[in-house]
Amino acid sequence: MAQKKQFPPVKSGLHPRNLHRERYDFPALIASHPALAAHVFNNAYGDASIDFADPAAVKALNAALLAHFYGIAAWDLPPGYLCPPIPGRADYLHNMADLLAASNQGEIPRGNAVRVLDVGVGANAIYPMLGRAIYGWQFVGTEIDAVAAKNAEKIFADNPALAGGLDLRLQQRQGDVLQNVLYADEYVDFSVCNPPFHASAEESAAGSRRKLRNIGKPVTEKPLLNFEGHSHELWCEGGEVEFIRRMIRQSEPLAGNCLWFSTLVSKLDNLPLIYAEIEAIGARSLRTLDMAQGQKISRAVAWSFHTLAEQAGWCERAFQSRG
Repeated sequence: MAQKKQFPPVKSGLHPRNLHRERYDFPALIASHPALAAHVFNNAYGDASIDFADPAAVKALNAALLAHFYGIAAWDLPPGYLCPPIPGRADYLHNMADLLAASNQGEIPRGNAVRVLDVGVGANAIYPMLGRAIYGWQFVGTEIDAVAAKNAEKIFADNPALAGGLDLRLQQRQGDVLQNVLYADEYVDFSVCNPPFHASAEESAAGSRRKLRNIGKPVTEKPLLNFEGHSHELWCEGGEVEFIRRMIRQSEPLAGNCLWFSTLVSKLDNLPLIYAEIEAIGARSLRTLDMAQGQKISRAVAWSFHTLAEQAGWCERAFQSRG
């Protein structure tokens, strides 16, 4: 039975291994991606910055970060698709690496022996890119959007350093999260997911307006669609809780195929419902991974159907037998 966990304390700062703990060095980033220069200006405090409400500026910043820190030079998005914050996404992977290390005699497993399931790769392919570049991991990725899937595959094809890092599978059924993804004899060491946070298009638009207000930008009734992403990336019926509930329920039949299931959880108030759902399916281990970037607090929840001894046995077998 899963152990109940109290609300986590706030953890300040990014993970110690995160390459983005310091302020952005814009001259260095521009040297790696010259197109960023057109979007950089001195703000009211005399510091170099960009307009974070401008999708083109945010995309240029992401391209510069990927090129400068990870050697990923060829990266682009189709118009209107989600452009994720790279520091926070990297933090999620570093925390999952620590979770694996805890069952692997304290050593982070690296290279092709580690296999990760990314539920909803997106056009940006952020988790497979970072996981491959930082740790050399292999990813199985799912996606319901053919345009997004094609772009993710193009990113991997255009960057030799990412070669062999992504096996992308198109999810045919809208309501499925983990069903019809893995083969019966296929194993992954953990899963990651950035679920749709909102319950409707209206709620998503309201969230965009709040973000615009927070950064002092004019608010319109219909914010730019590409400020956040396409509809299936942002909202689903029932919102974050319902999506994660489906994921939890669909994880039970795959208990033997995955060591750790995990997902981001945007709203602290959703944790009790998620914990109860995990307990109800008989998970043996439950972890909440606390993350912070500046004033933004986030978290991921991870669960496993394996005891501590079984987790250690999994790692010993998996990382010795796979190549």
